[in-house]
Amino acid sequence: MTKVLVVDDEPQILRALRINLTARHYEVAVAADGSSALRQAASWHPDLVLLDLGLPDLDGIDVIHGLRGWTRVPILVLSGRAGNQDKIDALDAGADDYVTKPFGIEELLARIRAVTRRAGVQEAELAGIRIGEHTVDLVGKTVSGGLRLTPTEWHILEILLRNPGKLIPQRYLLTEVWGSKHVKETHYLRQYLAQLRKKLEQDPAHPRHLITEPGMGYRYTP
Repeated sequence: MTKVLVVDDEPQILRALRINLTARHYEVAVAADGSSALRQAASWHPDLVLLDLGLPDLDGIDVIHGLRGWTRVPILVLSGRAGNQDKIDALDAGADDYVTKPFGIEELLARIRAVTRRAGVQEAELAGIRIGEHTVDLVGKTVSGGLRLTPTEWHILEILLRNPGKLIPQRYLLTEVWGSKHVKETHYLRQYLAQLRKKLEQDPAHPRHLITEPGMGYRYTP
């Protein structure tokens, strides 16, 4: 069942979309502000985000940037902002499509089907990522050879593997995995990266894939 996170500060829109999407066999969660949306996305891992830009705490563009820091989940913007620049800003930030309010439910469903089809192709690429002698399947949450990872190890590994070649700052990883109160606990990351390398790298002392950038963060190198 496809998981959809609906982010909007208008209760009637949240209710209408939840009813319509649930009736069509989508699993739906809702958030009324940007901060809640980012927390819910990190814990629930939706397959699609429907996002209003006019939120009470964060601008929707900031929410897109926050999501794109760690996930490629399709983002479909639903907004009353009809200006071309608003659309350009949202798409440049990483949104996959833009629907102007008011919209018809059938058009919205067609847009949802289109972006999830495209995402399905991308997800297939995440089902066979090689690290040393192991194949990691981020979709099925499995590692070849029956290797088991803890939930925290999975969370860290998924952020890195979904951003190949990109430096992921320590502060970002700590916030995403443990919360903003732990941004100085860099020893958490050292401990968990050491565990991941021991499980996945052929030579944990000289890793080829899970790389430390001293004082900055970590990087997955394919």
